[in-house]
Amino acid sequence: MYGRMLDKALSEGYAYPAINVLELTSLNAAVEGFMQAKSDGIIQISVAAGMHASGPAKDPVMGAITLAEHARRLAEKADVYVAIHSDHCPTGKVESFLKPLIAETARRRAAGLPNLFHSHMYDGSDLTMRENLRVAEELLVLCRDNDIILEVEAGVVGGEEEGILGAPNAKLYTTPEDMLLVYETLSRVEGGRFMLAATFGNVHGVYKPGQVKLMPRILQEGQEAVMARYGKEARMWLVFHGGSGTSIEEIHATLNYGVVKMNVHTDTQYALTRAVADHFYTRYAGVLKVDGEVGVKQDYLASTWLDKGRTGMAARVVQACEELKSAGKGIGYRV
Repeated sequence: MYGRMLDKALSEGYAYPAINVLELTSLNAAVEGFMQAKSDGIIQISVAAGMHASGPAKDPVMGAITLAEHARRLAEKADVYVAIHSDHCPTGKVESFLKPLIAETARRRAAGLPNLFHSHMYDGSDLTMRENLRVAEELLVLCRDNDIILEVEAGVVGGEEEGILGAPNAKLYTTPEDMLLVYETLSRVEGGRFMLAATFGNVHGVYKPGQVKLMPRILQEGQEAVMARYGKEARMWLVFHGGSGTSIEEIHATLNYGVVKMNVHTDTQYALTRAVADHFYTRYAGVLKVDGEVGVKQDYLASTWLDKGRTGMAARVVQACEELKSAGKGIGYRV
């Protein structure tokens, strides 16, 4: 189902917002936004999100599974398809985070249950390209055996995401030769399915328009190199990381070149926090019991301001669906 969803986006020239979530409020907001936009979408859970969600247990695997379980139950009530993805697992966390999540899927499948995670991202940007792909190829075998799609990164996305810093003097631009090497290496895994986060100047974080110098034609050149050697069927699913501050024109250009998934994190977190801050600033006395007063319980009740945060973030998710042209195109499948 997930593969069909990505194929549809690739053939029709649109992409899905992949929304990073940290806890239930942001997760609920993401699914609510997909439903409002009538768009399928992707929930992303990072190592840091798993750690946060696990609370005092400080167990990112447990936290990630907990969030994924909630996403699955919530998706059963939705009229759009919601895929669940683990995001940006660095090499040092493969054994302690990524492989245990794959093992959890294997356990579920052995018990006759559907997958909890539909894709995982391995971020090997701390390694040389060939070493990165060596690890990725091994992981793709595990993913293939459990009907999971693997996302890999070629190059380095600058800035910081979930506590992971882009390398200094990072290679911010993937070459056609890089994309050929990714395709040739991972295609050796018969039946394996993968997405590629190629870098074309992307930077994690938030920047004013014009501050990030993107070169979307890099994606076009890479895809053309792969298809010239291996045929049109070799056109890859591409992923756009670090898109805050990107113009609509640049986003749409990447859709033409094979981007089917765009990570959205900074902007949605801001939308949630902005709505909460507005509540606190406009209801200051009620929230903080100023001058010895008793305050207003409905103002400081956590569900009140969390609901406002959810609503604010859901609206930003709708915007992302519209910008990526996935709005109104839900295929109607459930997880």
